[in-house]
Amino acid sequence: MKKITAMLLVLVMVLAFAGCTGNENPTTTAPIEPQVQVMTYAEFMAAAVDTECVVEFYVQATQGWWDNSIVIYGQTEDGGYFSYGTVCTEEQSKQLTPGTKVRVTGKKAVYDGEVEIMNGQLEILGGDTWTATALDVTALLGTDELEQHMNKKVCFKGLTLEAVEYKNGEPGDDIYVTLGYNGASYSFCVEVYLTGTETDVYKAFETLQIGDTVDVEGFMYWYKGPNAHITSIVKAA
Repeated sequence: MKKITAMLLVLVMVLAFAGCTGNENPTTTAPIEPQVQVMTYAEFMAAAVDTECVVEFYVQATQGWWDNSIVIYGQTEDGGYFSYGTVCTEEQSKQLTPGTKVRVTGKKAVYDGEVEIMNGQLEILGGDTWTATALDVTALLGTDELEQHMNKKVCFKGLTLEAVEYKNGEPGDDIYVTLGYNGASYSFCVEVYLTGTETDVYKAFETLQIGDTVDVEGFMYWYKGPNAHITSIVKAA
């Protein structure tokens, strides 16, 4: 009888312990993900070369997708961005229509004066959209102030067409364009990966003549000085 009683007491204790264990609700703490520190345009421009940067902007245009990368011309109300070699799937490239908001994480670089983001990782944010209106910077040609508008969508009015040169001597590649203003000459470029060869801007040079007065729109790219990538060129009215 004593043995039976002792066994029953042990059984009760085991069941009680199991019951207590089963009723516990241990608190589990999920790992806290670090917050992404998105830079303002001013912070990005002030950062040292090779600094890892996270920026957000609205796509204004892209060069052709190739080998899982793309070149993006981006802008916010504060300034313009040039994201070179951005890692991008072909499916993502189809979503990068003008106005799309994206986040790019990459390194700041400067190439012959051009401030850019190199080899960035892309995240398409969606949500609100925005496209820039071209800023008239004609009066800034030949001044240091023009550089402050690097990579923005810009326009120039009343320039003189002085020279046209195809990269490989004939249509099919980039077009190097020299335009004059107030007695000085400036270099522009029709970037074929941006415009393609079947667009109005590319074909415009079939009809324009040296000496024509033209209005130009494009992105304020920099290559050893101002070298806007032209997206539109028309004979001035």
